[in-house]
Amino acid sequence: MQYHVDGDLVPADEATVSVRDRGFMYGDAAFETLRAYGGRVFEWEAHADRLRRTCRALSLDHGLSDEELRGRIRETLAANDLDDAYVKLSISRGVQPGKLSPGPVEVPTVVVYVADLPRGGRPDRGGEPVWDGPATAAVVETRRIPDAALPAGAKTHNYLNGILARLELRDRNASGSGGAERAAPDEAIVRDADGNLAEGATSNLFFVSDGVLHTPSLDGPILPGVTRRVVLELAESEDIPVEEGTYGPADLRDADEAFLTNSTWEIRPLAAVEGPDGETAKFGAGPITDRLADAFDARVERDHYE
Repeated sequence: MQYHVDGDLVPADEATVSVRDRGFMYGDAAFETLRAYGGRVFEWEAHADRLRRTCRALSLDHGLSDEELRGRIRETLAANDLDDAYVKLSISRGVQPGKLSPGPVEVPTVVVYVADLPRGGRPDRGGEPVWDGPATAAVVETRRIPDAALPAGAKTHNYLNGILARLELRDRNASGSGGAERAAPDEAIVRDADGNLAEGATSNLFFVSDGVLHTPSLDGPILPGVTRRVVLELAESEDIPVEEGTYGPADLRDADEAFLTNSTWEIRPLAAVEGPDGETAKFGAGPITDRLADAFDARVERDHYE
């Protein structure tokens, strides 16, 4: 494998960043997780726009155009002979004097990392998900950082909030009867400071009740996921009623269907969610989830393979 580091393609075992890099020292960096289908990045403009907003929030003026960044991604995919891939693009202020206050960006650190993924798109054309089956999740005690403390719309290297939420899941792997270990849930669902549902540690949350698709509103501390936006567009095209609002764990517990979204998982159904009270809600077949997943696959097929 070869990665793109500061303008050059280098072998994976030589792809390094200085220990004095502010991205390493302080988490002072922006990133985007993307997915390539058929050699082309999915929803590049939306990802580039969110990356630009993150850099603006950090006052990180890296001086590179969207097309230059896109070119580095293309070069990395081509160098590894990958058409279908996971892509991570990271930008930091680079190496600066060891103090908290940042100075002007002189030489930013820009890294493109890629990994092989299955073909996407319609199953009858060879598309397959990256996951083995529906996910399980648990509502954890870790709360989402308020937007006034750390902008929710900024996708930064400071991911400690999500890490702490995922660490809670290890406690769910407690010994059961007969000493057998129970598998930890796949995702941690966090709430805001008021106890309302926010999102997964690395995903956005959707659920269906009485034929209406619900998702927490961006008025709360929610990362505006690119796949989240695509799902809302698909729901409109499929005439599925949508409500963005404020919801508690009980709303999710009483739902008929639920699923998670991110760039890698796309649309992943939820089979069960353990609430903060320990009660587990189980979800059966999801006709609306299936319709949206089919529409998503068809869009990928049309835009990237046909």
